[in-house]
Amino acid sequence: MFCPKCATQNLDGASFCRTCGANISLVPQALTGQIANAPDEEIDGRRRHRKEVTLDQAFKKAFMGIAFLLIAIVLSRSAVGEAWWFWMLLPAFSLMGTGIAQYIRVREKEKRTSLQAPPVGRAFPERPRNMDELMPPASSVTEGTTRHLGVEAPTRHLDQSESK
Repeated sequence: MFCPKCATQNLDGASFCRTCGANISLVPQALTGQIANAPDEEIDGRRRHRKEVTLDQAFKKAFMGIAFLLIAIVLSRSAVGEAWWFWMLLPAFSLMGTGIAQYIRVREKEKRTSLQAPPVGRAFPERPRNMDELMPPASSVTEGTTRHLGVEAPTRHLDQSESK
């Protein structure tokens, strides 16, 4: 299995690339086409499907909240709703809050997608390669560390004469 980031060949079933450390655990699933879409949230053993929120839905909720608020104000001034008009404030503020939250969520999602621009080019141009020759594999981070662990550092002994 090859790393999609640095093209180093790794062992089948490896979770991380031995050269660059990239997560390659999903590469076999991607090659077979078995990757699932974004996982649904699971709450109390039940799956909760989150719908895609649009600006229309956000404005609809906010304006419905404003409508409930206006109805509550009208009922507070009339004799019919004199005793229970304040109960209309619950759906009013709930709908307005939901609408504002959905509006913010949509704007943040738009901002994130606009910031994810495709890379324009490389900072350093690659040297042209002959496609017929094989490239030697890049040295592994763990192999280099293991090599350094095998070398014993020189030890320094303090004598009594040096301490005076």
